[in-house]
Amino acid sequence: MARKVVNRKELRAEADAARDAGITKPKKAAKAKSATPRKSRKKIPTEVRLKAFWGVFNQSLKRIALFEYSQRRQADKKASELTEKHNSPHFVQPVKEVIEEA
Repeated sequence: MARKVVNRKELRAEADAARDAGITKPKKAAKAKSATPRKSRKKIPTEVRLKAFWGVFNQSLKRIALFEYSQRRQADKKASELTEKHNSPHFVQPVKEVIEEA
């Protein structure tokens, strides 16, 4: 594929000659702007409420049990029982879950 070599000065001369002769390219029509700009629709942020729990997890991060936040001792006890029973480490970690409001 051969590219046609076009000289910039030749193109300018042709454009000037066409302008002098009254032959011009039609210009694109400007877009009509409406009187009132369109209002943007902002997404209303919803309030998300979270509640804290204690979760007992195994070594592969699977949640085994869930306790209320005030029941940390029971969660630790459950984790130690599972660790002794299954010979794999279980641990307690805080978990936050979304509260659904009706």
